[in-house]
Amino acid sequence: MITNFFSVTFYIPLYNGLVFIINHTPNADLGVAVIVFTCIVKFVLIPLSKSSVVTQLKMKALEPELNKIKEQTANNKEEQAKKMLEFYKKNNLNPFSGILLLLIQLPIILSLANIFYRSGLPHIDPSLLYNFIPNPQTVNTMFLGLLDITKKNIWLSIIVGVTQFVQIRYSVPAYKSSGRVGKQEDFAKSMNVQMRYTMPAIVFLISFSLTSAISLYWITSNIFAIAQEVYFRKTIKKDENKNK
Repeated sequence: MITNFFSVTFYIPLYNGLVFIINHTPNADLGVAVIVFTCIVKFVLIPLSKSSVVTQLKMKALEPELNKIKEQTANNKEEQAKKMLEFYKKNNLNPFSGILLLLIQLPIILSLANIFYRSGLPHIDPSLLYNFIPNPQTVNTMFLGLLDITKKNIWLSIIVGVTQFVQIRYSVPAYKSSGRVGKQEDFAKSMNVQMRYTMPAIVFLISFSLTSAISLYWITSNIFAIAQEVYFRKTIKKDENKNK
């Protein structure tokens, strides 16, 4: 039942979307189609992405007040959770916006991986196509005539890791100690370091275990996210300055 839901909700629609783009891509270049496909997905997710950036900026500005609540309720976790929820509600914050964005993108990446492994692109499975999606006569897997994206490529995987590092650097600022000593402080610092340095390495390894098409998707997604983050931050700061 879960597999069926995944196929109907994500896999088949995304498969048809990619085939549609291939049909309208010069020389039926699968690599170009993946880049266009990724940009469309990222554009659709812009409202959630903006919400995540706004939340991050607000959380950073309100961090002293949030730390104060944590210190005052350090010995009562139930009261701390209640106070923090009130704090989020009062300031119109959704601390889970970033997680929601990640959860939505995960089935997209899994679907894309399935498209290349299960469906066997460049061969098209006509049984998966909607009636209004024509079956392309040919699919060119040589990205810009230089790289076969149905195979692994170490250089693309390295670029994935580097762009992931830059993207996380923008979205996850370096940890600043609150001056407190204890397990909670050590855990927060450890999580921050792992997110900023370990995550790009993990992404590199995952990328290298898959086809170059997935690497191309990841690189495009990361570059888009970096540009989006810079733009949103500038726009939000301009709006704040106007309101002052």
